[in-house]
Amino acid sequence: MFQKLCLVIALASTSLPALAEDWPEKPVRIVVPYTAGGTTDFVARQVAQKLTESMGKSFFVENKPGASGTIGTLQVARSAPDGYTLLANDTTYTMLPSLFKTLPWDYNSDLVPVTTIAQTPVILIVPTGSRFKTLQELITFARQNPGKLNFGSGGAGSSTHLSAEVFKKDAGVTLTHIPYKGAGDALMGLIGNNVDILITATPTAVPQIKGGKARALAVTGGARVPALPDVPTFAEAGLKDYKVVNWFGLAAPRGTPPALVTRLQVEVQKSVNSPEVKERLTSMGAQPGGIAPADFARRIKDDTALWSQVAKSADVKAE
Repeated sequence: MFQKLCLVIALASTSLPALAEDWPEKPVRIVVPYTAGGTTDFVARQVAQKLTESMGKSFFVENKPGASGTIGTLQVARSAPDGYTLLANDTTYTMLPSLFKTLPWDYNSDLVPVTTIAQTPVILIVPTGSRFKTLQELITFARQNPGKLNFGSGGAGSSTHLSAEVFKKDAGVTLTHIPYKGAGDALMGLIGNNVDILITATPTAVPQIKGGKARALAVTGGARVPALPDVPTFAEAGLKDYKVVNWFGLAAPRGTPPALVTRLQVEVQKSVNSPEVKERLTSMGAQPGGIAPADFARRIKDDTALWSQVAKSADVKAE
């Protein structure tokens, strides 16, 4: 009996690495909890395409928007922990505990951080026909006309929303909030002149800026974005304290074997740092990710505390 028990334990101890080594044996779904066209969708598709090429199995993106990203996130939290359903999340994930008294999943344990895909500065854009050519022109007008200008977001409590709340505080302005179901939809609102201002991650905005459909006034970070060399940093434009940065990453359902989480992290790191994906990301102002799961978990914990303070200060609640 003792020998049989030892054999069972030995087989169990080798099964997890074997599972990770054999994975994937079928298509892998990456759930994006927002509409298509935003940065989370963009970076998820970049890594999905590369993983499909490098691993020989299909990685595909499925958009499940709604309720500030909670609908798609819940779907992944309730999925089997087998590596075949993943969540593409972003900084908004660290804001959710501040927006909802209760969440339909356990925020601290139902999802396992895998790794970051990319990190990006945020950029303030206006419609091409806007009267504002500089950040200071916009701030001056907004201060003189409280509430007359509006800003779009990817939803109440989203990263685009709270990034704008920080801007409002730092600039000393009052703006009216117009929430959408995703940053891509908010961008279309701006292009259609229904939105005066949008603060979003650079990959969402760069194609529209280069295509002449939006005008950039300032970008966060210590240096200008190579893709937009004529766009000043917020510090250069006169708002030196505004320093918001967004991350985009992958998470898996609770119970996903550690060996499989590690395998995922390694493969994503290789994918986002491959020459072609790295070029696509940097051309959009993003930096490739790939950090270890433990480091990503610490980043989520720190950002959750940070954005809790922002949400409380701005009295932000999900709509």
